[in-house]
This record gives sequence, C-alpha cells and structure tokens, in this order.
Amino acid sequence: MENKDTKTIKIREVKEEPIDFSRALTVGEVASRSGVAVSTVHFYESKGLIQSTRTQGNQRRFPPIVLRYIAIIKVAQSTGIPLKEIQDALGRFPANSKLTSEQWKEMSTQWKTSLDRRIKQLTRLRNELDHCIGCGCLSLSDCPLRNPEDFLGSRGPGAQILERP
Repeated sequence: MENKDTKTIKIREVKEEPIDFSRALTVGEVASRSGVAVSTVHFYESKGLIQSTRTQGNQRRFPPIVLRYIAIIKVAQSTGIPLKEIQDALGRFPANSKLTSEQWKEMSTQWKTSLDRRIKQLTRLRNELDHCIGCGCLSLSDCPLRNPEDFLGSRGPGAQILERP
C-alpha cells in the first residue's frame, strides 16, 4: 500500500567536477561561516538548495560556493521570498555551480517582480491598516464610507481593499 504523505525531494544535477577536498568545508564550517545553524545547512540540503558530497568516512563536505548560495537564500528569505520560489530559481542551474553574473542577474530580475508586488502590498497594509480594509466587520467609523453595507463582500472573502491589485 502506498503512503500518500510521502514527499519527493527534487535533487538537482551535480556538476561532474570532483570536489577539491583540501578546500571542502565541513557542515560546521559552513554553518559558522554563513551564520546559520548546522540544522539549517541540513535543511537547505534536504530541500535540494545546496548539495554535499561524502568522504570515505561518510562525512559531509561542501564546496565553498555553497556559502554564496546560503547568503542568497538568507537574503531572499529575509525579503519575504518564499522558499519554493528560491528552490525554483536555483533549480534551473546545476547544483553547486559557480553561476555567472548573467545567471545571477536573470534570477534577480525574476525576483524583482515578486518583490515589487510584495512592496506594493506592504505599503498598502502600512497605509490602510488603521482604516476600513473591506473585511466585512464594519467596526470602524469609516467602514460605512469605504464599504457601505459590506458591498465589498460580494467580491469575495477577505480584506478586499488591501487585496486589490
């Protein structure tokens, strides 16, 4: 019988270049240098965002390029880019590859659209949160002006004023 809760991890293609183990980093070194917990390094690896190789003693070793990947992941997450979008963007390139400036530019251009949309939503939230947002509660004094008799409810659920395009 098949378990429906099983999730598939998408493993990206790994470049054929062997890792120079004299420059390879342990998971602790990656965590220390990148400023994330060891568990976060393992999490990123489990999601296919970074990849390691194993020594003969079965210890993980990472190429130094993962430091750039983790830095990009951290910055992207801090701006609100969902991990799935980060996975999709990085997944277009072979794992652990040294991306060209054109490839990084292509990725950042893709994210700019998402960030612009998010900035617009956050600005609207900041500017309108203390006013009627069209949620249907009709509890604020300006609700009768902005959403008389909850006419915005006919457009759908949620805060219609905040969620407009």
